[in-house]
Amino acid sequence: MPKIVLIGGGSSSGKTYITSRAVKLVSDPKEVTVISFDDYYKPYSDLSLEERMKVNYDHPEAFDWPLLKKQIEALKKGQSIEKPIYDFASYTRSEKTETIIPKKVIVFEGIMALEKASIRNSADLKLFVACSPERRFLRRLIRDHTGRTNRPYDYIIKQYFDTVKPMFDMYVEPTQVYSDSIIYNEGTEESESKAVNILVTLINSVLL
Repeated sequence: MPKIVLIGGGSSSGKTYITSRAVKLVSDPKEVTVISFDDYYKPYSDLSLEERMKVNYDHPEAFDWPLLKKQIEALKKGQSIEKPIYDFASYTRSEKTETIIPKKVIVFEGIMALEKASIRNSADLKLFVACSPERRFLRRLIRDHTGRTNRPYDYIIKQYFDTVKPMFDMYVEPTQVYSDSIIYNEGTEESESKAVNILVTLINSVLL
């Protein structure tokens, strides 16, 4: 039966980065699949682009929890799924899906990974990546401007203080109490190296 690993943490805490590095170093990388929680945003296809841009994507209600739960249960049974793909340029789901074939370990990473008890209860390992708010803000500023359709700086800054930080304080940070381990990642070479090594060890613990 596939093992489910949940990795939560604030936006731009380095979840995706250290996870991608760690997966390359585990004992059997071919037996690990990584899925982003971002792909489970609700499509909001009934809203205009302008209206979709105003949605609070840092609130738990922005996610399609029934679909996520259904697909996790299918994967745990060894069944393949058609995972949605979120399009950041259009603020909705792509018309395309991605076929996910179950492997020994399936990692779900995202800000709300530890939010719902029904999802946590399906996990074999729960982790939280912690990082200073200053570091997270700078990373997000760079990431969203250069990697997400060149969003303007003023839009990124407004979004951060209007929704990202308040929702982190209210919903994301409190979920670290549900984690089996908290991994600190402050962005220095030494910090990232330690974070990756710890994550490798933890993933190996459910992979072996």
